[in-house]
Amino acid sequence: MQNKTIDIICHRRSIRSYQSTALTTEQIESLVQAAQSAPSSNFLQCATIIRITDSKNRAKLAHYAGDQEYILQAPEFWVFCADFNRHFQIAPTIPLEKAEQLLVGCIDTALMAQNTVIAAESLGLGTVYIGGLRNNIEKVTQLLALPKYVLPLFGLCIGYPDQNPDRKPRLPKELVFFENHYQPINHQLLAQYDTQMRQYYDHRLTNQKTNGWSDKIVEKIIKGQRDFILNYLHKQGWITK
Repeated sequence: MQNKTIDIICHRRSIRSYQSTALTTEQIESLVQAAQSAPSSNFLQCATIIRITDSKNRAKLAHYAGDQEYILQAPEFWVFCADFNRHFQIAPTIPLEKAEQLLVGCIDTALMAQNTVIAAESLGLGTVYIGGLRNNIEKVTQLLALPKYVLPLFGLCIGYPDQNPDRKPRLPKELVFFENHYQPINHQLLAQYDTQMRQYYDHRLTNQKTNGWSDKIVEKIIKGQRDFILNYLHKQGWITK
């Protein structure tokens, strides 16, 4: 069963090339309204968006994220942060050091961001998440003057697409959707999916690859470890208990 909203969600792709057309004030207001309409655990509303309009700051963030040029090219670049500092200002004695606050903040922020993405798609805009900000998370924190209990999770490029990439095939439903209890991996389905991914990469016009999906899991997980993150979280007041 399909409708317009489901069709938008299912055809979303990451956009890494943008037209120069600026978003209107009304579009930006609509995106923020959609973001704020996301569910929030206990209605704590523990997420904050920082819109980056300073070109020098944008250039620094692009560099911190691994010199990703589309951060500079996109008309809009927003940084999404888990934020309990607002609550700390209201009630400085509340305990915020436990792991649950980190989970709640990350979940609230991710829901807000995905609402933004879906709303942007509905307006004919494209987006791409930028998790690379966490490569230099302390520098990002300093640049954005983030106080204690604020965590910059990722950036988001927003703008009119200047490319039309194919959508990456997703894992078979049977590998991610179970009933009543967890299921061991079906290796036959996984092998079929790896073949599908190899075909996708082979026919893709840019950044062609020869591997499937599971071939690169170990490499990607090791590459994305960011061993400094735990110490950073402790410095920002997160999960110290």
